[in-house]
Amino acid sequence: MERTILIVDDEEIDRKILGRMLGNDYNILYASNGKEAINEIINNAEILSAVLLDILMPYMNGYEVLQILHADKVLSQIPVIVTSTVDNDEDEVKALSLGAKDYIRKPYKTDIVRHRLANIIDFRETASMINTARKDDLTGLYNKQYFIKKVEQKLNTCPDEQFDLLCFDIDQFKLINDNYGIAAGDKLLRYVADIIKKDFPEITISSRFGADIFYELVSRKVEYTPEMVKVALEKMEDYPLPIKIKVRCGIYRISNPSISVSVMCDRAKIAADKIKGQYGKIFSYYDDTIKQQMVNEQKISDMMYNALKNDEFKVYYQPKYSLETEAVAGAEALVRWLSPTKGYLSPDKFIPVFEKNGFITQMDIYVWETVCRDFHQWISDGGAPVAISVNVSRLDIYNPELIDVLLGLIKKYDVPAKYLHLEITETAYTENPQQLIAIVNELRAKGFVVEMDDFGSGYSSLNMLSEMPIDVLKLDMRFIQTQTKSSSGKGILSFIISLAKWLNLAVVAEGVETKEQIEVLKSMDCNYVQGFYYAKPMSKEDFYKLLGKSITSEMICTNTSVCGISEQIRLMPAQNYHVMLVIDDIDTNRKELSKIFGGQFAVIEAENGEIAWNYLEKNYDKIEI
Repeated sequence: MERTILIVDDEEIDRKILGRMLGNDYNILYASNGKEAINEIINNAEILSAVLLDILMPYMNGYEVLQILHADKVLSQIPVIVTSTVDNDEDEVKALSLGAKDYIRKPYKTDIVRHRLANIIDFRETASMINTARKDDLTGLYNKQYFIKKVEQKLNTCPDEQFDLLCFDIDQFKLINDNYGIAAGDKLLRYVADIIKKDFPEITISSRFGADIFYELVSRKVEYTPEMVKVALEKMEDYPLPIKIKVRCGIYRISNPSISVSVMCDRAKIAADKIKGQYGKIFSYYDDTIKQQMVNEQKISDMMYNALKNDEFKVYYQPKYSLETEAVAGAEALVRWLSPTKGYLSPDKFIPVFEKNGFITQMDIYVWETVCRDFHQWISDGGAPVAISVNVSRLDIYNPELIDVLLGLIKKYDVPAKYLHLEITETAYTENPQQLIAIVNELRAKGFVVEMDDFGSGYSSLNMLSEMPIDVLKLDMRFIQTQTKSSSGKGILSFIISLAKWLNLAVVAEGVETKEQIEVLKSMDCNYVQGFYYAKPMSKEDFYKLLGKSITSEMICTNTSVCGISEQIRLMPAQNYHVMLVIDDIDTNRKELSKIFGGQFAVIEAENGEIAWNYLEKNYDKIEI
């Protein structure tokens, strides 16, 4: 590729002389003064191989041009050869001190000019190639190979100094690339790299490994505190994207410099991986227990795809009971892994792994489809419908196809949306509330009932209840078991249940194991319970048997797009019947009055005042009582 040079001289004859000398070897640009030179350099910075710059010029002399170039990080990289009629060491030193690479005196000697120019350009291009081999193109940090070499050199030359290796890992970076494009991901990586350069002055060597992993060799800290890395991590996480950015830091304390640097990096990465998904934790040290945990997690990851293919995952159902009537009002779908080689694998062993590696989205879709298929089979066999709740992970929320997938499944298996309850864990609401609210509103508009799962698990906010568009509040198992033991705890639990009901939310208490807990929850007017006191999770077949011999009822539903008065109007009998409007938030109360008066009235049920008022405004002239 032909190289381009800029000749700057106020004397036209000197420009022409240099142009004739070099025109066969280079593409030539010209400038007659310093101001023109600056414009040409700025406009052609990417293609310029060198500048030949006269010192003595009107308007802006060569020294002033050098000063401007020297102050600019990019323009200062373009080699400048100063030309001058002045045969003076002082002027030459001044030019070289301002960044000039060489100094040529007039009149020109053709061979000297050609060779000096060629040598400077070759030197710059060779240095650039070496730098490219050392640096990551995107961020300018060292690449993996050169970082390892530099760390080895540092450890060998400073045997008495203590160092730590830090790993920074962007959580769920693949989601950012998938949902917002590679360009957005690249911008985020450059942003994080810039913060590392600016906010960690004690760093001796820094690097980017792979897609979203950064490593730093730093001088040993006696002990790390959250404040040491919190400011930098918060800046990284403040990047403007709809997805909340999470960056974790793993620390490997180098105690044995003879260990390979690659292994050190692996251990720092393992420490960072340990705290993925643990909200509130921003850094972790490496130890051997972490290594064993990672080995176990890798085994699970290696098995998961074949397990899904071979139907090793089974969906179990844990019933939900009405506290008022003890009728079966629904169930939660739970996944179990029955491996032919490992036997039963507990969900707390594989679910966190799936959440880390992203497989949870495939697992959730598998569970959703299984539930819809089982529901269809039960109804086809003449069973009474009950709502089944399924888990929607926080990764599912960021899946742009989430709503289409759910709508496709209920259409495929002819399942009314109101019978597929979507359980979204409370922590998902705290991560990115605005995006979640928009998605949940859309799901509810499509007819789905949304439950907030694990309320009380440690991130609870009463304000959250009033802001989030949900239909059912599900109280965390540990919260129930803790709060029912003490009088003060009972007061808090009673207050939350009362608040939820005031907000027109149904309440489900999970993890109920004792008669005492049942009595406490009944006294607080809790709607539903789920736990070993009534039933453990069971297979599809056992759940069908339970439904066949149990009283069933539909769960209270506050989603007015699918429940309440709109459905009752469609079931209204002939117009010669008088209308009775029954308003009660307890489903069984409404059903009981409907049975008693159904022969005398067209009974219209409303589960809250808002639904009742909407009906009254339009149908007041038909209502007898």
